[in-house]
Amino acid sequence: MPDDLPLSGIRVIDFTQVMMGPVATQMLADYGADVIKIEKPGTGDLSRTAFPNDPAGLLGPVYCSLNRNKRSIVLDTRSPEGREAVLRLVATADVVVNNFRAGVMERLGFGYEALAKLNPRLIYAVGTGFGLTGPYAHKGGQDVLAQAMSGVMHRRADPHLPLAIHSTTFADYSAGMHLVQGVLLALLQRAKTGRGQRISVSLLDSMLAAQTQEAAAHMMRGREVNWGAMPLSGVFPTRDGAVVLVGAFKANPLADISKALEIDDLSTDPRFAAHADQVANKPALHAIFRERFAAETTAHWLDRLEAQDLLCAPVRSLAEALDDEQTAINGMVLEVDGEKERVRVVGSPVHMEAAPVTIRIPPADLGRHTAEVLAEIGLGAARAAE
Repeated sequence: MPDDLPLSGIRVIDFTQVMMGPVATQMLADYGADVIKIEKPGTGDLSRTAFPNDPAGLLGPVYCSLNRNKRSIVLDTRSPEGREAVLRLVATADVVVNNFRAGVMERLGFGYEALAKLNPRLIYAVGTGFGLTGPYAHKGGQDVLAQAMSGVMHRRADPHLPLAIHSTTFADYSAGMHLVQGVLLALLQRAKTGRGQRISVSLLDSMLAAQTQEAAAHMMRGREVNWGAMPLSGVFPTRDGAVVLVGAFKANPLADISKALEIDDLSTDPRFAAHADQVANKPALHAIFRERFAAETTAHWLDRLEAQDLLCAPVRSLAEALDDEQTAINGMVLEVDGEKERVRVVGSPVHMEAAPVTIRIPPADLGRHTAEVLAEIGLGAARAAE
């Protein structure tokens, strides 16, 4: 383990699985923490088999995307031997992370109060669906449920569109990033006080926080803010694809849009002269936009719009985004030979010049590091075999 990374010397005991927890512990691992992932015998993290119809014997891509730079150990945490191993690990740890439902860690004997007595410097990080206490504390937490219960699913650019699930698990991802922030803040505070603490993050809270502008407008003015519904913004099909346009941050963006689209200045049309008029007559305005955009290619319109310094971009597939030159320049695709196949995953969005992220430990087979880790805490081969 390199000793010059930001989190070198920090040991994390990782009970997490699926996404919110693993994406957090992966970021800690990327920047040098020794993350020891505790998995259940036989199955391990649920994401190991989340990818349907994957070839037998291979690690699932979903698991690979969230579990690089970690050491995997298998423990039966309900057995006396497994419990002993966990407690020995906790005694050496700086951070314990879990994203179980409320009460699970306590029933196992690994609640915060119990572990803090063993290791007062321990930072105990918990990811939940809806919070540690309250009416939903014991409700199963999941990304889509958080989208629904936070108001995110209800809010959409066009209220006439049917309600739908967002296809990217951004509740899990954002909560995982908040969990990382909490761990780092607790480490900084421990450096001042010498004491650990419990921190918690929930999917619900992260989704509410993501709507901070919209929520403040509602609570303080009783008004709705919907950036996706702005009258000069939208997604418009072209001859060979689609363009997204954001008509904002200019004195008279509609005049510039009209010039780019090679039509008469719509800002002089009484139907669209002021913002309120544009909102009231948005269907007619967008009908004009759609007709013009459909007449030419995406490249043509991007050139025209950018010549007017308008915010615009092509609408791409994920495959196109991954193959983009900018993605490569940003170092956002990591590759390494894994134990059974070539692993290709998305890298870290945090770029530190003195600590570039690499895959030091490929996503590991279930229990790959069990004997190694148990030996480090004084359990020899015979005891480890138990």
